[in-house]
Amino acid sequence: MKTLDKKLPLNTHDIDVLTVGEVLIDMIELDGAYHPFFGGSPANIAMNIKALGGRSALVAAVGRDRLGDFLKKTIDERGLKDGLIQEKNASTSMVLVNKTQGTPLPIFYRGADFQIDYTDELKNLVSNSKILHFSSWPISQPHSRATIEKMIQQAKQEGILVSFDPNYHPDIWEEGHDGIAYIKQLLKDIDIIKPSEDDAERIFGPDTVDNQLQKFLDLGAKLVVMTLGKDGLVVATKDQRLKKASLATKVVDATGAGDAFWSGFYTSLCKGHKIEDAVDDGSRTSAYKLRYVGAVVDLPKLESLEDALNG
Repeated sequence: MKTLDKKLPLNTHDIDVLTVGEVLIDMIELDGAYHPFFGGSPANIAMNIKALGGRSALVAAVGRDRLGDFLKKTIDERGLKDGLIQEKNASTSMVLVNKTQGTPLPIFYRGADFQIDYTDELKNLVSNSKILHFSSWPISQPHSRATIEKMIQQAKQEGILVSFDPNYHPDIWEEGHDGIAYIKQLLKDIDIIKPSEDDAERIFGPDTVDNQLQKFLDLGAKLVVMTLGKDGLVVATKDQRLKKASLATKVVDATGAGDAFWSGFYTSLCKGHKIEDAVDDGSRTSAYKLRYVGAVVDLPKLESLEDALNG
């Protein structure tokens, strides 16, 4: 049996996915003006998983300000009761995003998001999770980087899968710290990684898709899903590669499409589906999201997604 025909070995803990990192305001351009949306990739994923019928928990930090209050209120309204939102004496982070049918081009204003502390409450959340998910945002600055490193160590000791979104942006990285070298050495601890072609090029330089996949695998990643935009994706392990066509039929706004993929993929894995089937569910979730403006949209339950997409 090929690897992609198997289920991932998950524990039986209560929380399907613990997402850790930035929660912030997405200021998205619409008709020449910017409008505020709830944003931040880990927050988007946690909310989407909840909507799809999974159980997620979010760990993040916001400022003690009106924007932070808005984010906390939205998190509560979306039913994310299991996580941990730490409040900091810093401004809530914000990103300006131009609405686009391709990869969004963001401008970053960071404050509280990278000040996450490794507390006893956070340790307990890790221990109660099946999958730990984080992106490049929290590892781009020293305080939250140290927190993520402790969480990875704990996850490895306790049999929790570690998943990484390598959305490397030099503009958000600690000055003087080699982010690319850090990400490369981190891959030995990563079970699942989902780079875009742009992510791979920023980390490794230009190359073919096959060569980029091999680089991630050679550095220790166990399962690689590389998204190719309108050309679909390729999923790879050390013994199998499989190309999948895009399921998107209508593209209104690409913001949050990658987060939607993660959400459908994780929810499907945690429902006991095989890896290839979970990849398909991720693609369906992303295709559904692409039809609407904003990083987080109202998603149907996972079981109803295919009908909603074709309806």
